[in-house]
Amino acid sequence: QAGQGGLSLRCPVIPRAALVLTRAGGMDPGDKGARVTAERLARLGVAMDAARVVDHDSKALAQALQATDAPLILMLTGSATSDLHDTAPEALRRAGGRVDHFGMPVDPGNLLFLGALYNRPVIGLPGCAKSPALNGADWVMERIVCGLTVTPADIMGMGVGGLLTEIPSRPRPRRQGEPGAP
Repeated sequence: QAGQGGLSLRCPVIPRAALVLTRAGGMDPGDKGARVTAERLARLGVAMDAARVVDHDSKALAQALQATDAPLILMLTGSATSDLHDTAPEALRRAGGRVDHFGMPVDPGNLLFLGALYNRPVIGLPGCAKSPALNGADWVMERIVCGLTVTPADIMGMGVGGLLTEIPSRPRPRRQGEPGAP
């Protein structure tokens, strides 16, 4: 009985998600981020609305957030979100939402932020979400899609170990970039 309740399985309860991407410096974000996000969601049984691309500014992004009625909103920006007052978190607040947490002690995935817009979860995806490799955003998205509330304490607890497994296709493996590494 000591291990009872230590593991539970949940089915996805969110049927649909919206993805809003930004173009930074006039650069089109391409289709990789939308394609990879749609594949991630499909593995969970979640349909993705047509991705919407807007300029990388808080007003345009806020309007796009307000325009969707999806029960889960994902944001993937053309420029990394580096703090709570950056473009994407500011757009979420401007749209009437709130930012509940910024950052994650997991690499890749550390520049994620989590919030809500009219009681719908909003995930600011880190740039690594453009890759199909496992990252911290997967852990957050999977829990939210299955109806679990993800708190800042939950996100901080995901940092045990901190570094996800290196993928062979990474152009410059992390160990090679460390001083004294072979």
